[in-house]
Amino acid sequence: MSSNDDRIAQAEYRFGVLFPEDYRHFLATEGSMARFVPPADDFLMINAVAELIDVNEAGEFQARFPGSVVIGGDGSREMLTYDFRQDPPPLVLLDVSAQDWSSAVHQATSLSALLEQFPATGWKWDDSEPAPS
Repeated sequence: MSSNDDRIAQAEYRFGVLFPEDYRHFLATEGSMARFVPPADDFLMINAVAELIDVNEAGEFQARFPGSVVIGGDGSREMLTYDFRQDPPPLVLLDVSAQDWSSAVHQATSLSALLEQFPATGWKWDDSEPAPS
Protein backbone atom coordinates (compact mmCIF):
# COMPACT_ATOMS: atom_id res chain seq x y z
CA MET A 1 0.00 0.00 0.00
CA SER A 2 1.37 3.42 -0.94
CA SER A 3 1.54 6.29 1.55
CA ASN A 4 -1.34 7.94 -0.34
CA ASP A 5 -3.42 4.76 0.06
CA ASP A 6 -2.55 4.84 3.78
CA ARG A 7 -3.77 8.47 4.02
CA ILE A 8 -7.00 7.58 2.22
CA ALA A 9 -7.58 4.66 4.62
CA GLN A 10 -6.82 6.92 7.62
CA ALA A 11 -9.32 9.53 6.42
CA GLU A 12 -11.97 6.85 5.85
CA TYR A 13 -11.34 5.50 9.35
CA ARG A 14 -11.49 9.00 10.88
CA PHE A 15 -14.85 9.73 9.23
CA GLY A 16 -16.21 6.20 9.57
CA VAL A 17 -16.95 5.86 5.85
CA LEU A 18 -15.71 4.14 2.73
CA PHE A 19 -15.13 6.66 -0.04
CA PRO A 20 -16.71 5.91 -3.42
CA GLU A 21 -14.31 4.17 -5.79
CA ASP A 22 -14.15 7.07 -8.27
CA TYR A 23 -13.16 9.47 -5.47
CA ARG A 24 -10.52 7.04 -4.14
CA HIS A 25 -9.15 6.76 -7.69
CA PHE A 26 -9.06 10.57 -8.04
CA LEU A 27 -7.17 10.92 -4.74
CA ALA A 28 -4.71 8.19 -5.72
CA THR A 29 -4.05 9.50 -9.25
CA GLU A 30 -4.82 13.23 -9.43
CA GLY A 31 -4.47 13.98 -5.74
CA SER A 32 -6.16 17.38 -5.80
CA MET A 33 -7.21 20.21 -8.08
CA ALA A 34 -7.84 23.94 -7.85
CA ARG A 35 -8.67 25.77 -11.07
CA PHE A 36 -11.20 27.63 -13.16
CA VAL A 37 -12.94 25.13 -15.41
CA PRO A 38 -13.92 26.41 -18.87
CA PRO A 39 -16.29 27.02 -20.49
CA ALA A 40 -18.40 27.35 -17.29
CA ASP A 41 -15.48 29.34 -15.84
CA ASP A 42 -16.40 28.41 -12.28
CA PHE A 43 -13.63 27.65 -9.79
CA LEU A 44 -13.47 24.02 -8.64
CA MET A 45 -11.28 22.88 -5.80
CA ILE A 46 -10.90 19.30 -4.59
CA ASN A 47 -8.68 18.96 -1.54
CA ALA A 48 -5.77 16.57 -1.24
CA VAL A 49 -6.36 13.66 1.12
CA ALA A 50 -3.81 15.13 3.56
CA GLU A 51 -6.10 18.19 3.99
CA LEU A 52 -9.41 16.40 4.51
CA ILE A 53 -9.32 15.99 8.28
CA ASP A 54 -8.17 19.57 8.94
CA VAL A 55 -10.77 21.07 6.57
CA ASN A 56 -13.59 19.09 8.13
CA GLU A 57 -12.53 19.76 11.72
CA ALA A 58 -12.05 23.51 11.13
CA GLY A 59 -15.69 23.94 10.17
CA GLU A 60 -17.03 21.40 12.68
CA PHE A 61 -18.86 19.85 9.74
CA GLN A 62 -19.50 16.46 11.34
CA ALA A 63 -21.16 18.16 14.31
CA ARG A 64 -23.40 20.36 12.13
CA PHE A 65 -23.87 17.85 9.32
CA PRO A 66 -23.69 14.28 10.63
CA GLY A 67 -22.65 12.01 7.77
CA SER A 68 -20.83 14.74 5.86
CA VAL A 69 -17.30 14.80 4.49
CA VAL A 70 -16.16 18.03 2.85
CA ILE A 71 -13.86 17.27 -0.08
CA GLY A 72 -13.48 20.70 -1.72
CA GLY A 73 -15.50 23.68 -2.84
CA ASP A 74 -15.64 26.82 -4.91
CA GLY A 75 -12.55 28.39 -3.31
CA SER A 76 -14.70 30.66 -1.18
CA ARG A 77 -17.67 29.95 1.10
CA GLU A 78 -19.22 26.93 -0.61
CA MET A 79 -18.07 23.47 0.44
CA LEU A 80 -18.33 20.44 -1.86
CA THR A 81 -19.56 17.74 0.48
CA TYR A 82 -20.36 14.04 0.35
CA ASP A 83 -23.67 13.22 2.06
CA PHE A 84 -22.97 9.79 3.55
CA ARG A 85 -26.50 9.63 4.99
CA GLN A 86 -27.35 8.21 1.56
CA ASP A 87 -25.92 5.22 -0.28
CA PRO A 88 -24.29 5.93 -2.62
CA PRO A 89 -23.40 9.34 -1.19
CA PRO A 90 -24.23 12.25 -3.52
CA LEU A 91 -22.19 15.45 -3.71
CA VAL A 92 -23.86 18.60 -2.41
CA LEU A 93 -22.82 22.21 -1.94
CA LEU A 94 -23.04 23.72 1.56
CA ASP A 95 -22.28 27.29 2.58
CA VAL A 96 -19.80 27.47 5.48
CA SER A 97 -22.45 29.29 7.55
CA ALA A 98 -25.24 26.75 6.92
CA GLN A 99 -26.72 25.30 10.08
CA ASP A 100 -28.25 22.08 8.77
CA TRP A 101 -28.78 19.85 5.75
CA SER A 102 -31.76 21.89 4.51
CA SER A 103 -29.29 24.30 2.90
CA ALA A 104 -27.61 21.58 0.81
CA VAL A 105 -27.80 22.00 -2.97
CA HIS A 106 -27.42 18.76 -4.94
CA GLN A 107 -24.50 18.83 -7.39
CA ALA A 108 -24.02 15.29 -8.71
CA THR A 109 -24.55 11.63 -7.93
CA SER A 110 -20.79 10.97 -7.99
CA LEU A 111 -17.44 12.67 -8.44
CA SER A 112 -17.19 11.23 -11.96
CA ALA A 113 -20.56 12.76 -12.85
CA LEU A 114 -19.55 16.11 -11.34
CA LEU A 115 -16.27 16.23 -13.25
CA GLU A 116 -18.05 15.30 -16.48
CA GLN A 117 -20.85 17.88 -16.19
CA PHE A 118 -18.95 20.71 -14.48
CA PRO A 119 -17.38 22.27 -17.59
CA ALA A 120 -20.86 22.78 -19.07
CA THR A 121 -22.90 23.52 -15.94
CA GLY A 122 -20.51 24.91 -13.33
CA TRP A 123 -21.98 25.08 -9.84
CA LYS A 124 -25.70 24.60 -9.31
CA TRP A 125 -26.92 27.25 -6.89
CA ASP A 126 -30.43 26.01 -6.16
CA ASP A 127 -32.45 22.82 -6.26
CA SER A 128 -34.89 24.10 -8.90
CA GLU A 129 -33.18 21.89 -11.45
CA PRO A 130 -34.60 18.36 -11.54
CA ALA A 131 -32.40 15.68 -10.03
CA PRO A 132 -30.99 13.25 -12.59
CA SER A 133 -32.87 9.99 -12.76
